[in-house]
Amino acid sequence: MAAVDWKKVDLNLLVAFHHLFQESSVSAAAEKTYVSQSAMSHSLSKLRVLCGDRLFERQGHKMVPTDKAQQLAPIIAQVLSLVEFNVLPSSEFIAKEYRGVCRIGLTDYAEFIFAPLLYDAVLASAPHAKVSFVNVNRHNYLSVTEAEKLDIVIGSIPQLNEHFRSQKLYTEKHLCLFDAEHVNVVNDIDLALFTSTPHCLVSPDGHFETKVDEYLRLEGFNRNVTVVSRNFLTIRRLVSGRKLFAIVPRMMAQMSLINDNLNFAPPPVPVADFDISLIWANKKHESDKSQWLREVVYNAIVEEVRHRDL
Repeated sequence: MAAVDWKKVDLNLLVAFHHLFQESSVSAAAEKTYVSQSAMSHSLSKLRVLCGDRLFERQGHKMVPTDKAQQLAPIIAQVLSLVEFNVLPSSEFIAKEYRGVCRIGLTDYAEFIFAPLLYDAVLASAPHAKVSFVNVNRHNYLSVTEAEKLDIVIGSIPQLNEHFRSQKLYTEKHLCLFDAEHVNVVNDIDLALFTSTPHCLVSPDGHFETKVDEYLRLEGFNRNVTVVSRNFLTIRRLVSGRKLFAIVPRMMAQMSLINDNLNFAPPPVPVADFDISLIWANKKHESDKSQWLREVVYNAIVEEVRHRDL
């Protein structure tokens, strides 16, 4: 195998490639690397020669990666991560002395349930730290993680991108939330009451139907979803004082901090469980700060869930 002519290789080209892949734009990648747009274009030209491939091709306003670029992207991200955390000198991370910001991305549900708990857990370990909670969802967590430089993400995000890792925190079930002063539930919720009462729905996509409606149609029933919201807190406010059902995650239904006197019971239809996971970018895997924060968050949430299950 021929030796590499390192005189022709500028390792800064890997940084340029990484930002081109992340941003799909020469100008945005240039801004990220603090160089001019012409300098970034020049780096792309060098990359094309070095790799023997066009790597990124313009389609409309975007620079779309070729198959070769798709193959190289995770390898280059791993190389940059190894250099950042294993080659370049860095000061030792000491939680009790840390005065920076812990940036935690949470889905709407996870922030509603866990933000106070996580704030207390982080400050107990790093009393001088600051905490920034950033709203994310399964559609934007990639771009938000990059733009906001998130340390970790917490939520239900199926089909995780290959540039991220995850650790399951717990499996969430569902309950049916209602105001007992407006919906007369005796013991359990039967199917007749469930389908004759209006429903409100937590819908990240704004859709008025879920798999619950598919199941009901197969059984010869229908329900009437009259309002949807993307916010769990809004759903609780809607249910309070109204004749409405809402199927919500168990821990959200059991929240005792909101004095709305709502009741809950198991729904009379099957509702799929979902996993809440701790998620982080591959390039953060070796970071001392990230490892510390992941341990703090994991222990806090798992202990809280265990306590609630007792």
